[in-house]
Amino acid sequence: MIIPGALMKKKRFVKAFAAFFAVSIIFGGITFCQQKDLDISEFYKEIELFSDAISLVIANYIDNVKPKELIYGALKGMLSSLDEYSQFLEPDNFKEMKIETEGRFGGLGIEIGTRGGMLTIISPIDGTPAEKAGLKPGDIIVKIDGEITKNIVLYDAVKNLRGKVGSPVILSIWREKEERFFDISLVREMIEINSIKEAKVFEDDIGYVKLVEFQEKTSDELGKDLDDLMQKNIKGLILDLRNNPGGLLESSIDVSDLFLKKGTLIVSTKGKKELHNKEYFSKGIKSFTDITLVVLVNEGSASASEIVAGAIKDNKRGIVVGSKTYGKGSVQTVIQLKDESALRITTAEYFTPGNYSIQKKGILPDIIVDLETENKNKEDEKKDIFEELDEDKETKEKEKPIDNQIKAAINIIKAINLEKKNTKVQ
Repeated sequence: MIIPGALMKKKRFVKAFAAFFAVSIIFGGITFCQQKDLDISEFYKEIELFSDAISLVIANYIDNVKPKELIYGALKGMLSSLDEYSQFLEPDNFKEMKIETEGRFGGLGIEIGTRGGMLTIISPIDGTPAEKAGLKPGDIIVKIDGEITKNIVLYDAVKNLRGKVGSPVILSIWREKEERFFDISLVREMIEINSIKEAKVFEDDIGYVKLVEFQEKTSDELGKDLDDLMQKNIKGLILDLRNNPGGLLESSIDVSDLFLKKGTLIVSTKGKKELHNKEYFSKGIKSFTDITLVVLVNEGSASASEIVAGAIKDNKRGIVVGSKTYGKGSVQTVIQLKDESALRITTAEYFTPGNYSIQKKGILPDIIVDLETENKNKEDEKKDIFEELDEDKETKEKEKPIDNQIKAAINIIKAINLEKKNTKVQ
């Protein structure tokens, strides 16, 4: 193939520009040379491949392309190839992430992640459209409004799931446990996440707190609720972390601190850099160290929830009950770039006080109790219908019945308290 002189010069310029741009991206402000096993010559060789690809796209692609679009695309691919949590965030995506931490946005109320290139529900948040529609942890979102989600960038998925309050969205779901595929239509609502959904007293003076997410003020709110419950002379506490997708690391440490004696190891993080290797200990500023404690978890309990469950279990502070947790035990650090975009990079993993890695393994409860689902026969259904028609029943507020996992927690607290009583008597 003969290339005219002018075109040849342009091609050489484009290639040189691409090479400079690629090297600038990799070297600019990133001290990757700290990686001891990095072969610089091999790295230069791969950078040349990258610059060749950029120059060929610029020279041959049918439409004119903007350098930023190419670089953004390359960064998205590079970060998503590392693991399911590392991401490149365009400026709009970075703003979305900040909005999420405020706990108020228009959406469906599901925490999502990617596993094996598949968009997976970590947990539906209680009281949201996702939870009301019956979506479950582990459900795979195959399509969003007909668009296949395979290998979708996580924040692109978030952007598609969120939207104007009142707007509809159709999700195509694969539920592996039931081996079935189905479509479900949801309407977006204003999602306002409060850390604590419920705090009350069950039978035999057993306190119950349902904690749905770990936010900045969670430990303060929980501390106040616990003070109120203690005023009612509770003899035990159920901390319900089921379907709690996590939140802030600092919040999980502060919540754990409420139940542990001063100087107790809560969690440690281990990464490549020394600054990412940390140990977090309880300060014992305000604690409820004597109350009999049961922590409820399930496959929707992730991240910060797993830190609390691991701290309680390994320090033998309480009993963890339910089913195995999700296994989201990695630390992501968000680094803002010059143009308001950002890198979200996995920098460390969480380890429980017993030096047990949470990542992809989860927390195995001390006592496994699978959630039972009610199987009503037709006669029961008819009875329920007639009960709803009863005028007295309509006006009377009906309390949601407790499930078998809560019942198990109540019985465990009773047994522990009985054992304590018998020990004192002897």
